[in-house]
Amino acid sequence: MALSSNDAFAASGGSRRRRRSRKGALSEINVTPLVDVMLVLLIIFMISAPLLTVGVEVELPKTEAGAMEDQSKPINVSIRADGSIFVQEDAVAFTGLAPRLREMAGEESKTPIYVRADGRASYSVVAQVMAALSSSGFTTINLITDTGGPSSGARAQASAEAPDQ
Repeated sequence: MALSSNDAFAASGGSRRRRRSRKGALSEINVTPLVDVMLVLLIIFMISAPLLTVGVEVELPKTEAGAMEDQSKPINVSIRADGSIFVQEDAVAFTGLAPRLREMAGEESKTPIYVRADGRASYSVVAQVMAALSSSGFTTINLITDTGGPSSGARAQASAEAPDQ
């Protein structure tokens, strides 16, 4: 059996370093460009998300109530300070409100309706709109407010009743 010079070198116990070819494939992925793209997309979505709210510009009254869980495809009814009524972004007369909402909701009377009334709007107009919605068969009517308003005193009263230690 004949040994070549390489086999003889390996058989003699010597070690030989192999050089890596410069054209070999890299086994590592550079994630820096991926992170850069993700951060740019995150910033774009953070800026554009508040602009996606549908409705008419109204100044909501502030309350201490927390935010609600999102539900699927609500119908927004907005009431301006002058008493004008809007469904989504279209102006609607009070007499045409119930038929328009039934048309939009279809057969589902459980479609959530969000009533967004300006804080300076007359209470009678808001009450009439909510009564019309209720009498039209809609069971999920929500009055939308802004958070962080004046407290009703419930939390302050509870803390005042607690004995001091």
